[in-house]
Amino acid sequence: MRKDTSTNALNEKFINDTCGMGRALNIVGGRWKPAILYKLYRTTMRYGELKKSIDGISERMLVAQLRELEEDKVIERIVYPEVPPRVEYRLTDLGRTMGPMLEAMSNWGDLHREKTGDQTKGSSND
Repeated sequence: MRKDTSTNALNEKFINDTCGMGRALNIVGGRWKPAILYKLYRTTMRYGELKKSIDGISERMLVAQLRELEEDKVIERIVYPEVPPRVEYRLTDLGRTMGPMLEAMSNWGDLHREKTGDQTKGSSND
């Protein structure tokens, strides 16, 4: 974690405060967040379902990414008062507004892979 007063932190804050695309990329960017968001765009899922549906993600990373997305108010964690406890994740109303962007990014990625002939970077996560 970087210091709040570091040059990188100040630059990131400035970009997030002044550039919509920068803010959006900060929220959805990274290796795992797009896959998590795309899965939750389609349906509400339990933690175990999410873990199984995203090849290669560790439990630690999934928990960390879910927490960040929850802090950004794009997903919500629903805990049901049952024994054993049941926890589900779903997009918030704000998160659902990302649907067209997620679809467009997925379509563009497929087009790019097709046009460049690069099949090595394909993913079974979407």
